[in-house]
Amino acid sequence: MNILLLGSGGREHALSWKLRGSLQCDRLYAAPGNPGIAEEAELVAIEATDHDSVIAFCREHDIGLVVIGPEAPLVDGLSDSLRGAGLPVFGPSQAAAQLEGSKGFTKDLCARAGIPTAGYVRTASLEDARAALARFAAPYVLKADGLAAGKGVVIAETLAEAEAALADMFGGGFGSAGAEVVIEEFMQGEEASFFALTDGTAIVPFGSAQDHKRVGDGDVGPNTGGMGAYSPAPVLTPELQAQVMAEIIEPTVRTMREDGNPYSGVLFAGLMLTADGPKLIEYNARFGDPECQVLMMRLESDLVDIMFACAQGALAGMETQFRPQTALTVVMAARGYPGTPEKGGGIALGEAEAAGAKVFHAGTALADGALVSNGGRVLNVTATGASVTEAQARAYAAVDAITFPSGFCRRDIGWREVAREAMAKRPLQN
Repeated sequence: MNILLLGSGGREHALSWKLRGSLQCDRLYAAPGNPGIAEEAELVAIEATDHDSVIAFCREHDIGLVVIGPEAPLVDGLSDSLRGAGLPVFGPSQAAAQLEGSKGFTKDLCARAGIPTAGYVRTASLEDARAALARFAAPYVLKADGLAAGKGVVIAETLAEAEAALADMFGGGFGSAGAEVVIEEFMQGEEASFFALTDGTAIVPFGSAQDHKRVGDGDVGPNTGGMGAYSPAPVLTPELQAQVMAEIIEPTVRTMREDGNPYSGVLFAGLMLTADGPKLIEYNARFGDPECQVLMMRLESDLVDIMFACAQGALAGMETQFRPQTALTVVMAARGYPGTPEKGGGIALGEAEAAGAKVFHAGTALADGALVSNGGRVLNVTATGASVTEAQARAYAAVDAITFPSGFCRRDIGWREVAREAMAKRPLQN
C-alpha cells in the first residue's frame, strides 16, 4: 500500500525507516520530512494544518494509511478529518487526543477511573494557582495544561520559585498552553515509560523505555523534549508491566470508550515507580521522541501490519515481537538548546554508522548540499547491545565519529542502569 507519514523529527525518521522496511509498503511519502527521512520517503510539501490539502493528496496518490507522528495535528483534529473522508489513520481522534492535549482532562479521567496518579488541583488564574500552593508541600510540580513541546513542566524547590513560575505560565511564557495550570503533589521514585497499542477495544503491550529529560549530565538543568533514552527499561519488570496494564492502561481505554471517545493508536504512559507501585505522571497520544527511536531499533514485527490493524479496529489477536537486545539513543543538540538553539552549524556524519549504529535526523536541513543543524535536537545517535552498558559504549563511539562543532550531548545516557549492571557484576564480599 501507499503510506503518508506526517512529521519532521527524529521520531518520524525512525518511523519512516521502519515503515519503508515493510513488505506491505509500496510507496512512502512524508510531509514535510527532513534530509534523513528523504532517504526513506518521497518528501511532499503539504501542511498538516491544511486538512483539505492532506485529504486531496491522499486521494490523488491512493494512500492506504496515514501515520500522524507528532501530537499537534492530533490535537488539531486531523485524524477526524481524514477518517471522515474514509481514510485509514494511525492516531487518535481529537477528543481522544485530549489525553495529551490537556493535563487537566487526564487528571480528571484518572480520578473518575481510579487510576493511580499524583494528587492535583486545576487552576485557571494566577490568583487561584497561588492560593492552591498552600495545599502542597515543596517541591511543587507545576504543569501547563496544554501542549508545550515537552517543556511545560516546572519543578519548583521553594514557594518563591513556584510563584515566579506560575506568574510566567499565566503571563504567556508557554503561550496558550499555560492558560490553565495543573498543580500536583511531588512523587518520589524512578521514572519509566510504557507503550501500548489499542484500537479502542483490544490492547497490545508495545515495550518500555527510560528517557532523560534534563539537559545536563546527572539529570541537572531545565527539562527538554528528551536528551536520550534506552529500551527496554529493566526497572519496569514483567510484574510491574502487568500491573500497569491492569491498573492504568486498561481502565483508561475502557473509560475513554465508555465516554464515547474511543482511543485508537499508541498510548504512551509516563510512569513514576513509587513505593506504593506505579503511578501515572502523564499520557502522550503518540510515540515518544526519542523513545520511538529505540523501540523501532528493537522491533521485529511488521510496523505497517500493526498500524493498519489499529486503524481498522482489527488489533485483537495480534502480537508484537522485539529483539532481546538493548537499544540506546543519544540526542545531539544545537548549542543554546533548550533555550534558543544555534541554527546552521555544519554536520559531518563521518563513519558514525560503520559499526551498525543508526543516526536518525531530527533538526537537520541541507544548505548548498551540505548537512546543517535546523533545530534544537538535531541528531539521534542510536545503537544496540547485549546490555545497556554495551549499547551505551557503541552509541557514544558513533557520537564521537560525528563532527558537529556547534552541537553538544549528554555523556551519561543510561547511567542508572549502567550503574546497576556494574553492581550486579561485583563479586560478593565475605
